Amino acid sequence: MKLKIWFLETRPQFLVLSVILVLLGTAISWNEGHFDGLRFVLTAIGLVLAHASVNVLNDYSDYKSGIDLETKRTPFSGGSGILPQKLLQPEAAYKFGVGCLLVALLIGIYLAYVSGWQLLPLIILGGPVIYFYTSHLTKWVVGELWAGLGLGTLPVLGTYFVQTGHYSVAALVASLAPGLLTANLLFLNEFPDFGPDKKGGRYHLVIALGTRRATWLYALLMAMTYLCILAGVVLKLMPALSLIAFHSIPFAVHAIRVAFKHHDNPPALVPALKANVLTVLLTDAMLALAYLLDGFR
Repeated sequence: MKLKIWFLETRPQFLVLSVILVLLGTAISWNEGHFDGLRFVLTAIGLVLAHASVNVLNDYSDYKSGIDLETKRTPFSGGSGILPQKLLQPEAAYKFGVGCLLVALLIGIYLAYVSGWQLLPLIILGGPVIYFYTSHLTKWVVGELWAGLGLGTLPVLGTYFVQTGHYSVAALVASLAPGLLTANLLFLNEFPDFGPDKKGGRYHLVIALGTRRATWLYALLMAMTYLCILAGVVLKLMPALSLIAFHSIPFAVHAIRVAFKHHDNPPALVPALKANVLTVLLTDAMLALAYLLDGFR
């Protein structure tokens, strides 16, 4: 039972994103003729641990600040609920989060050793961003930006580098849509927590803009996601099959419609949160599938 509580504290339902990002980065490199199974597994483990660290440290910070004591949780926002329910001690959760981060960093250092020192800047950047994300970055109107980079663009680029030993413009272009999607994932999830977040000292885009104007930015970022994919295909930097990712557009449109209608009504916003998650996971997964299918042509 105790092990299950520790597992739930990581918010495992969201860790799927990390695995898909590694799949995408690996699919891009495989499409170019590069694949190492051990590096793939280690990269996936490292990114999942880094993601788990963000989630656990987020829970710890939000509990200590009082945010999670006032937030009305949804299946997609408001934390795990483990600490408010007293199922774990806050200090134990903090140590667990830091431990996950340290193991992730060790894996990253090993991957840099075997694939190239050019991976180190991503690792050196990633560690502090993970540790200070909730305690500082979410209070400086940059949380969404760093979420998009840290759990979108950079993991795809880093995975690609681990497999190939170099970076490329094509891989960078392919990583833009995942970055925008993850930024939007966090962005919409902030809507239901507007009141508690503001009271707890956070200052993110939803607080800065207000929910109505923030909805327009959410829709704009979603449109930019698909435009990045289209531009990549038109410029021949991404395979034409990447357009299969457009199959997620109905979910994106549904999320936008519900957000405009219920931006200030958290319970009614839940269908938008669900559609948003599906948009992110499906788009990233279909991009990975596109690169794999293209590699067989």
